[in-house]
Order: sequence, then C-alpha cells, then structure tokens
Amino acid sequence: MSLYGLWIFAAVYCLAVALPGPGVAAIVARSLARGTTGATAFVAGFLVGDLIWFTFAATGLAALAQSAYAVFVVVKYAGVVYLLYLAWKLWSTPVKPVVEGEVEAGQKPSQLFLGSLALTLANPKTMIFFLALLPTVVPLEKLTLVGFVEIAAVISIVLPLVLGAYVIAAAHARRLFRSPKAMHAMNRGTGVAMASAAVMVATR
Repeated sequence: MSLYGLWIFAAVYCLAVALPGPGVAAIVARSLARGTTGATAFVAGFLVGDLIWFTFAATGLAALAQSAYAVFVVVKYAGVVYLLYLAWKLWSTPVKPVVEGEVEAGQKPSQLFLGSLALTLANPKTMIFFLALLPTVVPLEKLTLVGFVEIAAVISIVLPLVLGAYVIAAAHARRLFRSPKAMHAMNRGTGVAMASAAVMVATR
C-alpha cells in the first residue's frame, strides 16, 4: 500500500478503536477498578481479535465467518458471560488495596486474554468495521502480502496505543478515590458499566 493509504487507514482505524463501545467500556471499567493490573494481557486479547477479523476480511473469509452462525453465537455469549462475571466480581468483591503489577486471584493473564479475545470476536462494532467499513478504505481485492503485513503492523501499533491511553487515564482517575467508601461505590459503578457492555453485545 501507499504511505497515504496507510495513513488514511491508520486515522480511520484509530477513530474506530477510540469510539465508545463494549470493548472500551470493559477497558475503562476494569482499569477504574483494578488499575493497570493485568492490562497487558487484557489489551492483547483485543489486539489478536482485531487481527483475526482483519485476516477474515482480507482473505475473503468474511462470508464464511458470517455463515458460521452457530460458532458466532457461541463466541458472542462467551463474551457476554465473561463481562457479566467481571461485573459480578466488581460488585461483590470487598474493597482492598490493589498493588500495581499484581494479578489477582481468579484473573490470570491467560483468562484476561481469552476473555477480551472472546469479547472482540463477538463485538458488533468490530465486525461492522472489518466486514463493512474496511473495504471502503482499503481495496481488499488488490491487497498484496506486503500490504497485508503493513496493515497488520498498523493495527498492532494503533490499538495498544489507544487502549493503553484509556487504561492510563482510568488508572489515574482511580487514584482520586482513596476512601473505602468511594472505592466501594466506584467498584459497583464500574460493575454496572461492565454489565451494560454485556447487554450491548447480547442485544446486537
């Protein structure tokens, strides 16, 4: 692809990632409640999910992905269940200090990765971008192997930067809530946000 074409894709993709949706809601809610703990694995799941959808679109597997309805439904509700589980954990877990870099019991990096991966694969916002909007920005029928690698590289740079900015901003905002009462209210509020994201995925 030309440098201009890559810049256009990067700008459109950056906007698509930054726009509020179930993924952004999950990132912000979790970072408000847990800080940067487990953020790398959580963001990695979103990244791999986007790369999978891009591969489907670029290799002509979009129609196959759309026809495999049963698989889509399973993945979709796996993401919903995961978000509801996080919402319940945030609502019910007693307030306690969280040490940055510590992975909490029951939320191993592999679990965080698989949860955000399932959420991305089932996210209507992600599907619409890669299956409907991407072909209007990138001529997929003319995409070469080099072009594929270039776009994959852009995705691998843009998504972590955008979601990482959300993580850092939410983690800093979290520090404003020091008292146990404020932290308890924040945990419950972010739990409601997680549950709302689950509803958004389930009903689309």
